[in-house]
Parts: sequence; C-alpha cells; structure tokens
Amino acid sequence: MSLERAEAPDPYDILPQVPSFAVASSDVADGQPLDELYAHPSVGGKNLSPQLSWSGFPTETRGFVVTCFDPDAPTGSGFWHWVAVNLPVSVTELPRGVDPLPDGAFSIRNDYGETGYGGAAPPPGDRPHRYVFAVHAIDVDRLEVGEDATPAYVGFNLAFHTLARGTLRPTFGVAG
Repeated sequence: MSLERAEAPDPYDILPQVPSFAVASSDVADGQPLDELYAHPSVGGKNLSPQLSWSGFPTETRGFVVTCFDPDAPTGSGFWHWVAVNLPVSVTELPRGVDPLPDGAFSIRNDYGETGYGGAAPPPGDRPHRYVFAVHAIDVDRLEVGEDATPAYVGFNLAFHTLARGTLRPTFGVAG
C-alpha cells in the first residue's frame, strides 16, 4: 500500500526565523540515507542516536535542546523521535548512542512512548522520510519543563527561548 501524498512542510520553514549555526556529524549528513544503526528495531535497526557536534552559536547562549522530528510521518502532526532538554552550554557534542545525557539534561518521552532516542521507522513502501535533527541554542540555563512534558510543549517553550538553530536532515526509507 502506497501512502502517496504531498510532502509535509519542514517545521523550521514555517516557524519564526532565527539565525543558524553549524551542526556536524560523523554519522549522518544532510539529504543522505541514515544507516540502520540509527533506525528503530522494528525495521531492523540498532536504535542508536547519531554523533552530533555544533559550533558558531551566539555568545549569549546559555544552554541547548536537541530534537529529532519526522515531518513526513503519516500522522497529520509528524513524529517526534528525540527531545533532549537542558544540555549545558559547555556541551557542544553528543557521542553516538549517548546514554546517559550530561548532568542536568534529560530526554522526554518520544512519540514511540519511550524516553530517549527512537530511531527512524517510516511505513514500508512510503518514500524516504526526512529526519530533522535540530540543535536549539537557548537564552536560559534551563527550559522550565519537566520530564513528563510533551514534545509539543517543549517546542512551545523553545519558541520563546531559541536564539539560533542548527540542523541536519538525513533521510530513511523502508522498501515495500
């Protein structure tokens, strides 16, 4: 069964614009397919978060939030794969498979209903999905959200505290 539909908008194209900074990875690249290491076990993956590093963010940055969102999921609201909140400003890299997060940081429940990173798993036969890994430089030491916050609530708070954002957009598809 094909789920042909128009491509969903990239969420950062429709939110208020903020300056950007560099996000790099030894594991993933813009527009390139993700390796199975970063896919969900339901599609044969290892469910590891990719290595990410960032630089060039504003000097007034006081902390970071890292997210991974699939705008192409057939849900009407996309699919949150990862929301890592309250990374200290001293942290500018996360290793592959990071667990646990640095002191003071925590992950909230993703759309799989699990805490932490949940790998790519688009429906079989659908076109490859985009996975938007974003690092948000924030103007506060900590977002005032708890570990029971939803991704949408974290996103709402980010709207008021994001100074700049860097992104990578790899893809992943499952043959049908």
